[in-house]
Amino acid sequence: MSFLTLLDYASVLVFALTGALVASRAQLDVVGFAFVACLTAVGGGTVRDLLLDRHPVFWVDDPNFILLAAGAAGIVFVTAHLVESRMKWVIWLDSFALAVAVPAGTGAALAMGKPPVIVVLMGMATGSLGGLMRDVVCNEVPLVLKQGELYISCAMAGAITAVTAIWARLDTGPALLACGAVCWGLRAGSIAFGWHLPVYKSRPPRS
Repeated sequence: MSFLTLLDYASVLVFALTGALVASRAQLDVVGFAFVACLTAVGGGTVRDLLLDRHPVFWVDDPNFILLAAGAAGIVFVTAHLVESRMKWVIWLDSFALAVAVPAGTGAALAMGKPPVIVVLMGMATGSLGGLMRDVVCNEVPLVLKQGELYISCAMAGAITAVTAIWARLDTGPALLACGAVCWGLRAGSIAFGWHLPVYKSRPPRS
């Protein structure tokens, strides 16, 4: 099993757990749990593969990804009531998923020889779109769009780190590890210490 495949599996598992936890907040049935978990788990990677014209899409080629996500949903369905502050768990698990999915998307684009801008965009898409779909479907405020919070910027910084490391002739594996470390470090700092970007504030019109 390749390093990129391992990243995809890890991303699917952790994003599926976040999807199932959000489904528990919405009080869905077991099928709803599985649907939201699978949507979250493979949403970003699906968009990545379609945009990169990778055939077949990763989870169509290997249905074990869907089985893993559905299994994670089943486990959360019977254990979610034991978890206090589920939203806190969602936020932290999502940060780990982001730090795995961004290197997975970045690595997939690098393996296809795409230019740096596309590599960065694919890392960002893989890391953020599944969680965005999850929150929209479950009527939650999307983490990716919370006011001033570091999220997309973490994905971008991580992917740029990988591209820069490759340009500096670092091997792909260490470059992707650096990508994940930067991504998670920034996201964790945003959660734990309130790091944020400046937010636009409209000014009243002059009289």
